[in-house]
Amino acid sequence: MNALILAAGYATRLYPLTLSKAKPLLVVGGKPIIEWVVDNLEGVPGLETIYVVANDKFAADFQTWSEHYRNGHPEFKFKIVNDGSKSDEDKLGAIGDIDFVVREENLAQSSLLVVAGDNLFTESLKGFVACANGTEATVGVYDVGDSEAIKKYGNVLINDDGIITHLEEKPQKPRGTLAAIALYYYSPVVLSLLTTYLAAGNNPDQPGRFVQWLYTRKPVKTFQVKGKWLDIGSKETLENADAILAKR
Repeated sequence: MNALILAAGYATRLYPLTLSKAKPLLVVGGKPIIEWVVDNLEGVPGLETIYVVANDKFAADFQTWSEHYRNGHPEFKFKIVNDGSKSDEDKLGAIGDIDFVVREENLAQSSLLVVAGDNLFTESLKGFVACANGTEATVGVYDVGDSEAIKKYGNVLINDDGIITHLEEKPQKPRGTLAAIALYYYSPVVLSLLTTYLAAGNNPDQPGRFVQWLYTRKPVKTFQVKGKWLDIGSKETLENADAILAKR
């Protein structure tokens, strides 16, 4: 199994903070956001390479970061992949980036753990991987506990086996408070469907859109993330995450 960290966005909602630094490299709780993500991969069995997909503007910065990080964590192997985009206008989008890396790095023969580079969890991802192993696809879900907050996310309904039965992105009338988050496990069978999805003209951004398309074609299992999940989409949520993680 390989891992892919999505870090090619331009985070325009955080300007000017992200004009000269990629969002996953912003410091929260004493270290770059991406380090919290990678630290949670420690001890995940069978993990081969961690790929980081970045845009042309910040790819070199991620390369520098990965070399520095490996000095203290030689057990991890990194590969920074430049998707070639130079601005928010010509970006590939999150789904486009997954497909690009899978094709560019010939990853279609192994399962792939995909996580957004700005997704912060306070627990290890070992439990998620253990649950996902052997499935065709698994997505992380989190109970936001708020019928207004869920309107910003993908609203999920599941059956008794934890399989998605309904998923609606940014619902106006939510059916619960369970959110699909940018944490995915895709088998080779599912990775082969990325090209099909994109060729049909579907939205290449917002990685949850692929799951919304996928669950009607393949069983998509869920794993409920416990602890805290911190979604950094604004200066306020950035400051909130910094305050929470600084205590850890």
